[in-house]
Amino acid sequence: MSDQASVTRNSSAEVVLSARSIRKSYAEAAHELVVLDQLDFEVCAGERIAIVGSSGSGKSTLLNILSGLDDPTDGRVELTGEALAGLNENKRAALRNRCMGFVYQFHHLLAEFSALENVAMPLLLSKQPLKEIEAKARTILERVGLGQRLEHKPAQLSGGERQRVAIARALVTTPAMVLMDEPTGNLDRHTAEEIQALMLELNRDLGIAFVVVTHDLELAQRMDRVLKLEDGCLRPF
Repeated sequence: MSDQASVTRNSSAEVVLSARSIRKSYAEAAHELVVLDQLDFEVCAGERIAIVGSSGSGKSTLLNILSGLDDPTDGRVELTGEALAGLNENKRAALRNRCMGFVYQFHHLLAEFSALENVAMPLLLSKQPLKEIEAKARTILERVGLGQRLEHKPAQLSGGERQRVAIARALVTTPAMVLMDEPTGNLDRHTAEEIQALMLELNRDLGIAFVVVTHDLELAQRMDRVLKLEDGCLRPF
């Protein structure tokens, strides 16, 4: 490995995501704009990682590549041992839905559906019976403290409650890992602290790895590792 980052927390831990020699560049007029440059990165089962960096440093580009929503110019990403580049769009989406959850700064809940319905949606692609899907959605909503708000639509929920629904939706498939992009960035400090505590509790209890892109250094410092994306590379912060 280069000196970009210590890529594993525990050499004996299961690797759930591996990115090797990731390069992403764009043609810009007569020049090549390099956003990511020979970047190496691993996530182990149950690990908590924060990625920090200035605006425009490529953090969102990196998340899109790790999730298979975008392809690197060069390099290889494997999710639970499967190379994303070797999968067609349908198989890639199915792997992503099964093994990866997402939480964004804005919750992206569907306004016309209840909390329960929003959380159940990732499971609808499976062949599970509807009663089983509803039971799983109900259980995870109760786990994040929203057992009394199952039938409420997003407009009837507070900002913190909406983000809890988003977290429940990300976790309902019991993925290997969850990617979070500024998960507390749209919340007041008190609510952000509540969400941070919930994230840590769920990580500890469920063993799901979290990769969190954040400008919130308090949140970052509560992770196992903090990496900074700078000049296209990840390095210890």
